Amino acid sequence: MANHICPWWLGYFLVSPLRRLWQHPERVLAPFVGEGMLVLEPGCGMGFFTLDLARIVGPKGRVVAVDLQERMLAGLRRRAARAGLLDRIDVRLAQANRLGVADLAGRVDVALALHVIHEVPDAAGFFAEIAASLKPEGRLLFVEPRGHVSADAFAASLALAEQAGLRVVDRPKIRREPAALLALQEHSPTDPRGWAS
Repeated sequence: MANHICPWWLGYFLVSPLRRLWQHPERVLAPFVGEGMLVLEPGCGMGFFTLDLARIVGPKGRVVAVDLQERMLAGLRRRAARAGLLDRIDVRLAQANRLGVADLAGRVDVALALHVIHEVPDAAGFFAEIAASLKPEGRLLFVEPRGHVSADAFAASLALAEQAGLRVVDRPKIRREPAALLALQEHSPTDPRGWAS
């Protein structure tokens, strides 16, 4: 899923410990992800968020980390192995126009689109694959980088998500970045974690 794809070598900078000073993964993810969950993370890169996700979901949970670049995934595997978390992470290479997660249909508790949609050439197809993967009560956390993605571009992406069967249920505050929490349109009860639909 490549448009203006992040170069693989930039992955080393993106997982720098210094980044945690202004964007700590656990603080961003903890309100949305819990122990035992199945989490889908497209565009995982070398795993800046992935390792914290694996810690949060615990030994009974699973993170499906998908990226288009094998070099990014190789970096993720090395980092996860060093952290003793590789057994909680399903590392997958995406195809050029498909995530390759059909086997997850209706099973995912939380999907994450963190700073990735602006790199996807077929955002409508991306959102459709995510929607198909979610449980009826599942959620998609969609965040784009501030200053890199305009408000109009973010709104256009939300319109594509709506066409794919997703609707905005919350606008979480994440470092003043454009962010939305989405759910399947046909699901309406309040989530047990407190996410009002």
